[in-house]
Amino acid sequence: MLHVHDEPAFDARLQVALDLARAFKSHLTLLHTIPFTMVMPIDPYGMTAAELSPSAKVAADEFRIRIEARLTGEDVAWDWAAEFGLASSQILEHAALSDLAILGAGNSDDSKSASKLAGMLAMQCRTPILVVPDKARGIDPGGAAVVCWNGSQEASRALRAAVPLLQAASAVTLIQVAETDEQEEGLLPPTAAARFLNRHDIDCEIAEIARDGRNVGALLRDEAQAREAHFMVMGAYGVPRLFETLFGGVTRTVLTDPQVPVLLAH
Repeated sequence: MLHVHDEPAFDARLQVALDLARAFKSHLTLLHTIPFTMVMPIDPYGMTAAELSPSAKVAADEFRIRIEARLTGEDVAWDWAAEFGLASSQILEHAALSDLAILGAGNSDDSKSASKLAGMLAMQCRTPILVVPDKARGIDPGGAAVVCWNGSQEASRALRAAVPLLQAASAVTLIQVAETDEQEEGLLPPTAAARFLNRHDIDCEIAEIARDGRNVGALLRDEAQAREAHFMVMGAYGVPRLFETLFGGVTRTVLTDPQVPVLLAH
C-alpha cells in the first residue's frame, strides 16, 4: 500500500512502490488521503465550511487523473482508494490487510515535524512500513542492505518483516552499535539474528561498531551510506500513547533525514 498525497516528494515514493511491486510481482494499492479543511463558518449553519469539500474533491480528482495517466504505462497491477480524513487514521485502517505500507519521510498532517507521521505509524501499525526519502530515485531490491540490530523485540520484528527484501539483496550487513563490552540481559546477540537469516538462505556480515559517544542514529545512517546500502531495516522504539515525549533517539534521528528507504516495525 502506498500513501498518496499531492506533494513534491510523492514522485519519489511512487517510484519506490513501483520498483517493489514489479520486483516482487505484487499488487499496489494507492491510498489517497484527502484532509478536511476546518474553518470557522460565517453563518450558524456552517455553509461556508461545507462549500470547501467540493473544491477539495476537484483538486483530488485532478491529481488522481495525472497519476493514473502515469500508471497506465506501468506493468504493475494497481487500484486506487480515496479517503477523506486524517492520513494517520486512514493509513492504519488500510494497512491492516497490506504486506507493506509505503510512506514519505515528510508529514501531511503536521508540517512542523517531518518524521512525526511516519514515526507514529511505525509504532501503532502492525504492518511494517517503509519510509522513503524525499529525494529517492527508486529502490533496487537487489542492492546492498543494512540491518540495524540491538537485540530487542522491535529489531526482531523488523528483521522478520524484511525477509523477502533481504532474500533479494546482494549483500546484507547486520550492524550492532556496542554500548559496553557485555551483552545486556534479555537482548538477542547478533549471532542469533544471523542464524535466523541463514535459515532463510540469507548470508550476512556482522559488524559491531563502538559508539564512542557518538549519536547512534547518525552513526547507523553514516554506516549505511558508507556501505552503499540501498535500504535499511530497523525496529521502531517508543510508546504510542506517549509519542510526543518519548519518540526520539535512534528512530527519530534516522527518520529526520533518511538517505535511503528505511523499513520499520514496532
